[in-house]
Amino acid sequence: MPNQSTTTPVDPAAADLMKLFRLDGAAVVVTGAGRGIGRDFAIAMAAQGASVVVNDPGVSESGTGSDAGPAQQVVDEIRAAGGKAVANMDSVAEWASANRIIQCATDSFGRLDVVVNNAGILRDRVVWKLTDDDWQAVLGVHLTGTFNMTRAAVPAMREQGYGRIVNVTSYTGLHGNVG
Repeated sequence: MPNQSTTTPVDPAAADLMKLFRLDGAAVVVTGAGRGIGRDFAIAMAAQGASVVVNDPGVSESGTGSDAGPAQQVVDEIRAAGGKAVANMDSVAEWASANRIIQCATDSFGRLDVVVNNAGILRDRVVWKLTDDDWQAVLGVHLTGTFNMTRAAVPAMREQGYGRIVNVTSYTGLHGNVG
């Protein structure tokens, strides 16, 4: 089989459009960025010129423990591609931790332009098997975490006269599923 390039040619109109979405000089926080779509957001934003705080406490699928590996791997990938990134393992579910995440951006990059509230956890159980702790954990990350990050980010954004907050949900968040 002939050697085929894995690079897809970019339509000139698409290339012009991508220029409009450059993030050169922007400081971005992406929560839940160690894996999944958060990882993709962090890498894509860095590729567009943003400096990125890759936030992820690295908990297991069951929600226990912590591991710096997922966030650091994304940081290493961004840096290897020539971008700027730092890892942060704080939890969005705690107010003091949300403040530390924002402080990480301003300390590392001197500003804060975008927060992508992407962090999420899964406790996929039918309602009669869902414990109070499971319920509180999901609300803590998804709802309280989004509020904490937004509340922590707004003062820096107001002070500089600019900022964007992107809230992410899943199809399940909009339409539900079994469990």
